[in-house]
Amino acid sequence: MPKVEEIAKLAESSARQLGISKYDIYGSSVDENSVQVDLGEPKQVKASNRSSVIVRVWNEDNTMGVTSTTDVDSQGIELALKTALEASSFGVKEHVPDFSPEAKAKTADVSADKASAAPVSTLIEKTIGAEKQLLEAHPAIASVPYNGMAQRDVERFYINSEGAIRQEGRSYASIFLYTKTSEEGQKPRSAGAYKVSRSLENLDVKGCINEAAEKTISHLNYKPIASGKYTVVFSPEAFLSLLGAFSNLFNAQNILDKQSLSTPESLGEQIASPLLSVVDDALHPDNVSAETFDGEGTPTRSIELIKNGVLANFLHSSVTAKRMNAQPTGNANIGAKVTVSPNFYHVFRGESASQEYSLETAEKVILIDDVQALHAGVNSLQGSFSLPFDGWLVEKDKRTSIDSATVAGDFMEVLKSIIFVEKEAEVTPGGICPRIWVEGLSITGE
Repeated sequence: MPKVEEIAKLAESSARQLGISKYDIYGSSVDENSVQVDLGEPKQVKASNRSSVIVRVWNEDNTMGVTSTTDVDSQGIELALKTALEASSFGVKEHVPDFSPEAKAKTADVSADKASAAPVSTLIEKTIGAEKQLLEAHPAIASVPYNGMAQRDVERFYINSEGAIRQEGRSYASIFLYTKTSEEGQKPRSAGAYKVSRSLENLDVKGCINEAAEKTISHLNYKPIASGKYTVVFSPEAFLSLLGAFSNLFNAQNILDKQSLSTPESLGEQIASPLLSVVDDALHPDNVSAETFDGEGTPTRSIELIKNGVLANFLHSSVTAKRMNAQPTGNANIGAKVTVSPNFYHVFRGESASQEYSLETAEKVILIDDVQALHAGVNSLQGSFSLPFDGWLVEKDKRTSIDSATVAGDFMEVLKSIIFVEKEAEVTPGGICPRIWVEGLSITGE
């Protein structure tokens, strides 16, 4: 991708020729190499370069047109500006998007050192080695049907006709391993692990292998569980999955569209146990894919969402911020419509609990490692969920894998029923979070 300064000059020149006085452009480019293996042989090797550029143009009547392109040469930019100008005649008349008031504000100083891409042969070698170690970890592990290692190089930029100009790049590597067992007279059992790092050199491949193996082995001797009410301990990944499924709670666009569990008047309400605090923190040091600006050029930052159980803020684009008399938060994505999404959740303990809990002394507690079928088992507008899960029945640190079961409840009640937030947090691809203890959740066994 050309340098952002060159793109800005091309856009300015083309806009002048077309008589366009107001426009902005957001673009990203991803170079990716990825591999998958099967029983010691490469199964799939892919290399791709994906680019996407969004161009917005406002006409003299202040209605806006949008188009997308993959070309950032002079002809591509000129054509995109011309197309967006033509589309602006059909733009919305109410709540027209505008430039972010912070599009030229200073962004955070975040290290953007990019790692050099390793040869694809190195990815293949490492993935084959990981598969081999997993297969040798236990006789019951018959295959690793889902696996992959990838390295990505990402470039992003934003410019507008008022002189805003931003560009950043980053690189990261990832690995995932997912096993399947085969034992006579037993159901196949599976487990997986995922790791991500800023470079292949620092990627915790061994940790991923060990985690996948330990989880798989722990699920071999499974038993059914009786239906009933249980104290449930959500793993960091499981709790963040639930939080993501009900992110409309914080999403200002969803709130304005009346597609949320919150209303504009919900700020300041006690929506969760005082033990819980949640922040959306794109710039957290453990976020390997940290972005310093959003699709509108607004600098990203730490946004307090829940403080000691109280709903503290919503996530905004410049459009929702203007409509709700707030400030944009750096969570916007531009396109045919400006949307809002979280960046990186940081969940931690709010107020201190009156009682400490530990899995080492727990009696008849269910530890949920992973929830599944979020696309089908969640009603995000009602707040309800019913999800199959992988997990264990814990009795004084003795863990027995649960054969097959679902967890069901109301997410708002889950937040209020939190009885303990552990101190030790774990970094996941979607955020950082400790284990969360919830009282009285419905579990349905076979």
